[in-house]
Amino acid sequence: MTRRSKDTDSGQFSLFDALPETPSVDEAHDDVAVETANAPEPMLAGDVVDTALIIEQLERWVSVGWLRPLDAHLARFVGAREPQGDPLVPLSAALVSHQLGRGHICLNLDHALREPDAVLSLPPHDVASPDDTAGILTPGALLTALGVDHVDSWRDRLHRSDVTGQGETDDSARPLILEEQRLYLRRFWQHEGSVATRLRALMAGAGTVSEAMMARLETLFGAADPARAPDWQKLACAMALRNRLTVISGGPGTGKTATVTRLLALLQESALSEQGRALIVHLAAPTGKAAARLSESLSGAIAALDVSESVRSSLPREATTLHRLLGVQRDSRHFRHDANHPLAMDVLVVDEASMVDLELMASLLAALPAHARLILLGDRDQLASVEAGAVLGDLCEGAGKGQRSETLQRLLERAAGQPLPTLEAPVSMLADHVVVLQKSYRFHEHSGIGALARAVNRGSPDAIRRCWQAGYQDIELELVRGRSTALIRRALGGYRQALKAMADGAGPAEVLSLFSHFQVLCALRRGPWGVEGLNEAIVEALFREKLIGGTRGWYAGRPVMVTRNDPQLGLYNGDIGIAMVMPDDDPQAGGASGRLRVFFPHPSGEGVRAVLPGRLGGVDTAFAMTVHKSQGSEFEKVLLVLPDRPNPIMTRELVYTGITRAKSHCLIMTAFAGAVESAALRQTWRASGVGKRLDG
Repeated sequence: MTRRSKDTDSGQFSLFDALPETPSVDEAHDDVAVETANAPEPMLAGDVVDTALIIEQLERWVSVGWLRPLDAHLARFVGAREPQGDPLVPLSAALVSHQLGRGHICLNLDHALREPDAVLSLPPHDVASPDDTAGILTPGALLTALGVDHVDSWRDRLHRSDVTGQGETDDSARPLILEEQRLYLRRFWQHEGSVATRLRALMAGAGTVSEAMMARLETLFGAADPARAPDWQKLACAMALRNRLTVISGGPGTGKTATVTRLLALLQESALSEQGRALIVHLAAPTGKAAARLSESLSGAIAALDVSESVRSSLPREATTLHRLLGVQRDSRHFRHDANHPLAMDVLVVDEASMVDLELMASLLAALPAHARLILLGDRDQLASVEAGAVLGDLCEGAGKGQRSETLQRLLERAAGQPLPTLEAPVSMLADHVVVLQKSYRFHEHSGIGALARAVNRGSPDAIRRCWQAGYQDIELELVRGRSTALIRRALGGYRQALKAMADGAGPAEVLSLFSHFQVLCALRRGPWGVEGLNEAIVEALFREKLIGGTRGWYAGRPVMVTRNDPQLGLYNGDIGIAMVMPDDDPQAGGASGRLRVFFPHPSGEGVRAVLPGRLGGVDTAFAMTVHKSQGSEFEKVLLVLPDRPNPIMTRELVYTGITRAKSHCLIMTAFAGAVESAALRQTWRASGVGKRLDG
């Protein structure tokens, strides 16, 4: 039993034996033990748990990879503001900062108190050995030592601090904001409030759908057939015709792009007939790769439309990145377009919206004109953004808790030609603006990729095992001993065709196309099973086979991913290029034949452009990339590398996203036999108040 004495007025606590006598086990992480051996007696026995001891512990967390240096710095800053204050406050500041680094908008105090060690995602995947953590207090031990045994006491003590503001009633410059059980950094509290306010404005005042539009809906999608299942692409269009905000979610191949193409055709046809002018429509995506894929998909969908030439010519064909659209200002968080300088547009379509973080969504909504429509496309089951926030997920989750209004229900049933199911739930404003497409046109009923993705999504280990036993030709699981030569051999086989084509004199466009046919994806960034270790091993193996021109720096055959936006070059985070020697007969050579250049697909989707290697400031070698970085991309074949043991980063969403990047074949390689099943049981949760604000 832990013994402690406390003096809440002085903010100091006496700690005797806060650490458990035996190593604790975090059941949320598949019974992987978190070693919490007793700290040396001089540090603990009778020590006062004040701000200095908290900062010391935070520094030790940093040293073993539990915490970022930035998180500890914020704790020191907060502690310096109140030198004699409650040590719980700087600890809370470090935890909320760390949560931001893991994608959470805020620190949910109730969740943190129920699973304190999970706040740091213990055991963290970067810790080399449990021995490294000997003598370090876990979050649970620190909270116990500080006398935090109930969320109300935690809230009360934060309220008493001068560095904590009180949510909506607070207008000061305090760095922390507490709203109900959610603790924020001020900037993200402001972003969340801004996003919720603007979304509510977009959802207000739904319009009506004219008889002419309903007739055109029938023409584009076909007449309703009560004997068949409802066409949810058609119903999504009917919903969107009346709304200024529409969210269309669905997995790969469910027809999100085809749906929005027909929707844009209907909107343009209406505008041309009623206003005599076409609407200004912009297409955008979070990354260059996703934007290029949207441009390609939309061009194909437009060609298949049964519309007049005037409508066809009014439809956009080129997508851009959100950063290009908003206008990045160098060395600044701000954009050229904002609430005071809104974008000139009538309709904005954002693809891969699951990748849009809270801060970027706040900037986007601020720059959207008051009259404009916003259409968000994305897969709610994919990984959320790397940065904090999961706005698309918040919207889809909120919509699933309620039912559609009677007005919308009647409209959809008219379009479907049959009654539609309803929920035993209160009417939700969000439910009128979100539709989820279910039928996949890419993964047919005999597709192993589709079946495995569905099994992972359901979190069903039995269904996953049945997938491996069913004899599907497009999925494969290979168990290896350690990071064996088999894994590297598979990777080389995937890249060999593109590199041989480059050696034989193929042009940059062809080589880039061949490279897009195969990709190694990893769950982790560091370690032998991560991007860094695999990239190094693949590069060395390719060099031994003389398929690339070097192993360090710039060399012919090096694929790279841009990691930092560069508006001057027109390159943005996620853009992928390849280093090649400029062919002698290439028209872009301009006298520079025989020199190394890095080629990127042109933003228009047509052709390529060359950049001097020295001008690229932030790039990573991309023979292997993280699953996070692969979002917005598709490859014919994927080699998905999973860690050799259970890991907190291994979630249902990560494995689902990795599997569904593959179009024709997905090979999973791991030394952990239960890797896929284990990940499917661990679902991502992100602390956020967006849904709460929209419900209120």
